[in-house]
Amino acid sequence: MKLDKPEPNGVKISKKNVCLVTLIRNEEEDKQAESQRKLISLYLEMNEPSWGQQFKNAVLLGPVIDEEDHEITEVDLYEAIWHFIMIGWKIAFATVPPANMYNGMPCFIVSLAYIGAVTFVVGEVATVLGCVLYIKESVAAITLVALGTSLPDTFASMTAARQSENADAAVGNINGSNAVNVFLGCGLPWALGSIYWTSNDTKNNGGRGYEVKSGPLAFSVVVFLCTALVCFIVLIARRVFVGGELGGSIVGRYASGCFLIFLWFIYILMSTLQAYGIIDTESA
Repeated sequence: MKLDKPEPNGVKISKKNVCLVTLIRNEEEDKQAESQRKLISLYLEMNEPSWGQQFKNAVLLGPVIDEEDHEITEVDLYEAIWHFIMIGWKIAFATVPPANMYNGMPCFIVSLAYIGAVTFVVGEVATVLGCVLYIKESVAAITLVALGTSLPDTFASMTAARQSENADAAVGNINGSNAVNVFLGCGLPWALGSIYWTSNDTKNNGGRGYEVKSGPLAFSVVVFLCTALVCFIVLIARRVFVGGELGGSIVGRYASGCFLIFLWFIYILMSTLQAYGIIDTESA
């Protein structure tokens, strides 16, 4: 049995079917699309800027474009205030060669020199501040000076943790920077001092050679080793129970972070008490 379907009104089926589509342009949408294209092209220029474009990027303040979704985020008051506060630093660091020049080698060398210069200035300011506040030299070294010289490492690890898929870059940066501070930061000055003392001032020291007394630093190093051991235990425990050194639940992240900060306070407290004679290590 065959059922005949009713034919819609105004429709005729033939061998040649023709469909007419009328496009109506919306001038407002065209202007918005053109503005988005300009912002995206400007964003691509800012990602791979020339040396002159770096100075423009340092002084210009405009919307931020998301790399994945290409969504445009307008500038808020907080970003504007910080931009004008930091504009001097932005212009100064715009003198660094672009990363796409000679495979990034000039950018790496100049950036490293700038980081060293800024770290030196911060360390000297922290030392002077410790003298003004009548803080003992050993305490100022492990608090003000250490904070000033370690802030670049802190921000570098934070950036690495956000951009990397694993925790190797963030944790490795901390381990590497401490290795440079201990082995190169101590070894190089001591080697140069020993060479200078041996070649010039051996007689002034009774023939004993180059000597540097530790003072209260020995106790501080022992406390640091103990807290660092606890820190590694925390990282190993997180890998076993959470599955990684970073990340996890909100409670786990905040608890781990607060505990590590607590270890830092313990280290500062114990070292300060020993430096001011409240903890007597000589009699022990």
